[in-house]
Amino acid sequence: MGNGTRLGRVRGLGSSHHGSQHWLQQRLTALGNILLVTWFFVSLIRLPLGDHGAVQRWASNPTVALALILLVISVFWHFRLGLQVMIEDYVHGEATRLLALVILNFYAIGGAAFGIFAIVRIALAPAGLAPGGM
Repeated sequence: MGNGTRLGRVRGLGSSHHGSQHWLQQRLTALGNILLVTWFFVSLIRLPLGDHGAVQRWASNPTVALALILLVISVFWHFRLGLQVMIEDYVHGEATRLLALVILNFYAIGGAAFGIFAIVRIALAPAGLAPGGM
């Protein structure tokens, strides 16, 4: 490969496009998080204080449920992207790094799936019945 040219020094190191795509995804999910979390807090503040029924009726609205699902997806995706970078940078050893990434993926996908399931359950619950059954 040689030390003569810059191209000779970087040959064989792989594509340089993965990092920029990852960076862009993280920035876009951060923007989505800012917008969706702001909407979420403003919406909760506008609801009657301590009225569980009002919150349930609000969350069962299909538009609100869709926005809440998008919030869950965006938050867990952003979480996964950020921790993936930390694991890749600071966890040493291929086996340990791979195990940490697998655990991270299971946790992020499982948490998002649980959140989406809970939102869908609230949105599809019959009117007047709490998801807990009582």
